Amino acid sequence: MRVSTAQFYMQSSKQMSSQQSSLNEQVSHISTGKRVVTAKDDAVAYGTLAGYKNDLANIDKYQRNIIQAENHNSLIDTSLSNAEDIMNELRDLMLQANNGVYSADDLASIGQQASQALQQILDIANTKDESGSYAFAGYQIDDAPFVLQADNSVTYRADNGVRELQIAKNVSIATNQSGEKVFEKVPNAIGDFSAIYNINTSGLGVESAVVADPSNYDRSANPADFTINFTTASDLTVTDGAGNVTNISGYTAGQTIAFNGIEVKLSGNPLPGDSFTLTPEQNIGVFDTIKSAIDWINNKAGAGEDPQVQVDFNQILEQLSDSMNHLTSRRAESGINLQVIDRQKSNHLDTELYLASGRSSIEDLDIAAAISTFEQSKVALQAAQQTFTQVQGLNLFNYIR
Repeated sequence: MRVSTAQFYMQSSKQMSSQQSSLNEQVSHISTGKRVVTAKDDAVAYGTLAGYKNDLANIDKYQRNIIQAENHNSLIDTSLSNAEDIMNELRDLMLQANNGVYSADDLASIGQQASQALQQILDIANTKDESGSYAFAGYQIDDAPFVLQADNSVTYRADNGVRELQIAKNVSIATNQSGEKVFEKVPNAIGDFSAIYNINTSGLGVESAVVADPSNYDRSANPADFTINFTTASDLTVTDGAGNVTNISGYTAGQTIAFNGIEVKLSGNPLPGDSFTLTPEQNIGVFDTIKSAIDWINNKAGAGEDPQVQVDFNQILEQLSDSMNHLTSRRAESGINLQVIDRQKSNHLDTELYLASGRSSIEDLDIAAAISTFEQSKVALQAAQQTFTQVQGLNLFNYIR
């Protein structure tokens, strides 16, 4: 068979190039420690490997979200814990102020402490997270949600938005609570109405006022407000906002007063002329309660023996307790979120370990075997190169055409 010089050169060059390319690929595998780098290495394994990597990337994203969600809920938990402590201190100040031994100066000092409590709660309500966003502002994170007015009232100017982060495929967690939900939506301690006392010579108080029968509560025919007036100790009238009058007789202390689907319970023994008005109010804000406490403390010195003072004290103290309970329930929500986050964090760690093991079994290179193969390939390449050099130098090739 006739072998030309050109054919020899082409075949030898092709063979050495192929061996060099294979050697380079082996170097790449050894340097990366990976058996499968591209789909050419193992198409089936590469597809499975892509799935593992995608799942691991998702877990990495979820873990970053978990860190943020955990930080935000921890901030809420700590903030509301501090708010509970301050509200408890304010309750203690109310109890101190109700002690008859305190002078006007003492009450003024207690009133100043109560005002400081208001400012502290306001600071908590306007808490910022690590990014500078207001934690209790809903979606309006750039503006302080609560603003103090000159009369110690506080207005809320944010929204009810709840921001969420996805921490697993089907799990999202809230990273904030709206200021309205936390500080404004505190259930009224006496029910669905607040009482305004017009004349109270006996010291009677409204213990509860609720819509007991919604089917009979017709706000069109009998609109609020409802003024209850005792004409005698056992007879009273109820006048609604439209001027309709309901007469009730035979009242005895502790009896439930029922009218228009509403039930009212009183403490004390009313006297003729005692009168109070019920205004619909299902929620009383934390700041409204604090303002009432401050006003009560500041006005107590000049109130003398007015029986209404004790009635207001009891009502404010009860609302303070309900406010603390409400803050505790809001704090419990952040605690539940933190529990969910902890469980999901643990789940991700387990899943990540499983996925990493699966990826390693497909992707990782057997270094000892790879080096052995590499050395063999290197020897083969060197032999091919030496053979080519030696054969190229034979004189016969100078005459073959």
